[in-house]
Amino acid sequence: MPSSSLFSFLYMAPLFSLLSLSSIIFSSAQGPPSPGYYFSSKISTVSFGEVFRNLWGPQHQRLDQGSLTIWLDSTSGSGFKSLHSYRSGYFGAAIKLQPGYTAGVITSIYLSNNQDHPGNHDEIDIEFLGTTPGKPYVLQTNVYIRGSGDGNIIGREMKFHLWFDPTQDFHNYAILWKPSEIIFFVDDVPIRRYPRKSDATYPTRPMYVYGSVWDASSWATEDGKYKADYRYQPFIGRYRNFRLQGCTIQSPYSCKPPSASPSGYGSLSPQQFAAMQWAQNNYLVYNYCHDPRRDHTLIPEC
Repeated sequence: MPSSSLFSFLYMAPLFSLLSLSSIIFSSAQGPPSPGYYFSSKISTVSFGEVFRNLWGPQHQRLDQGSLTIWLDSTSGSGFKSLHSYRSGYFGAAIKLQPGYTAGVITSIYLSNNQDHPGNHDEIDIEFLGTTPGKPYVLQTNVYIRGSGDGNIIGREMKFHLWFDPTQDFHNYAILWKPSEIIFFVDDVPIRRYPRKSDATYPTRPMYVYGSVWDASSWATEDGKYKADYRYQPFIGRYRNFRLQGCTIQSPYSCKPPSASPSGYGSLSPQQFAAMQWAQNNYLVYNYCHDPRRDHTLIPEC
């Protein structure tokens, strides 16, 4: 290489590296690649009163033009529950979280049969773990099977940061529970797939759909380091655009949950898998399967 060309190359190489790095950062900042299939658009929205009722804290719940607001203060939180129990289905809502100091507070949408099977229940969770100013919310996904959430806690947590600020606007969060797999979605991007590898590690009993805002100061924020501070009350969760489509316990056994992907795919499409991989590569902050503190004999699916 002539000396002038070598000089040009050496001069330009750091610039090329900087441009490449910038493009990677810019691409990441642009948000996820398209999943190619917008599942939520296939599911009709339902009004709160059609499918839910208040479960606790009725004085901390307000319904206004289809939008539900629930809140926690020093006297109480609030929660709601579906009218029907489901064997499978798609369960989601658009949720907007509170900004500022929310440490110790959990805002959630989840499936559970804890009232039918106390001490031996199943659960599938989307939980937003409150935070302190300047730090992002954590979205925790979790699966409990047959009492693994009762006493002897055997959670299957995967935790994520988000590629947007969940306090600025409503975003769609959903759980798809099928006989063969559980998929968690954020704005139609699949972020986690939990396949059925054995009956012992998979929830199969009917569950209700719940949502709540409550004080979990003992563990929610940085393992309980930061507690709920009621100087910042009320802590508000806003829900709208509820989407529930599934097989209730009254449905015939021929009933099937909606498909997560275009026809021809039994599970996610290759494009959806790529979007999920992007989310996990960039925003996954905890995976129970990779935690050396866990007893892996209790989580054989890992």
